Amino acid sequence: MILSQTSIYAIRAVIHLAEAGGDGPVRVDDIAEALEVPRNYLSKILHGLTRTGLLESTRGPKGGFVLARAPGRIRLSDVIEPFDDIAGSSGCLLGRARCSDANPCPAHARWRDVSMQVRAFLANTTMEDLANDPANRAALEV
Repeated sequence: MILSQTSIYAIRAVIHLAEAGGDGPVRVDDIAEALEVPRNYLSKILHGLTRTGLLESTRGPKGGFVLARAPGRIRLSDVIEPFDDIAGSSGCLLGRARCSDANPCPAHARWRDVSMQVRAFLANTTMEDLANDPANRAALEV
């Protein structure tokens, strides 16, 4: 599974908000500048995350985005799922239309195992894990 640029920006933005803590809403302009990502693209991503209930937004001069729940209660999979199909991502690595345990491609067994490990990682890793670990944070920076 390879994540889309949209999911990568979403993860980075949610980590940024987790690091901001309870300092109040963070403006999309400030997030875009800090992450060095296109503002309009990021705005669409943040509004998408708001529609899923992961973020809350406030309008106005003191408005912006905050996490809707504690970072420890937001899984990496929660952030990615609105943008990338990770639940059904065990599609054929070689692009075959018919690839299954009963009709496997040459990579099927190995890819199935890797895909299951990735999905477990996404389901068991929280934004708190990433925001509080300097090694993980450094890996997500540009």
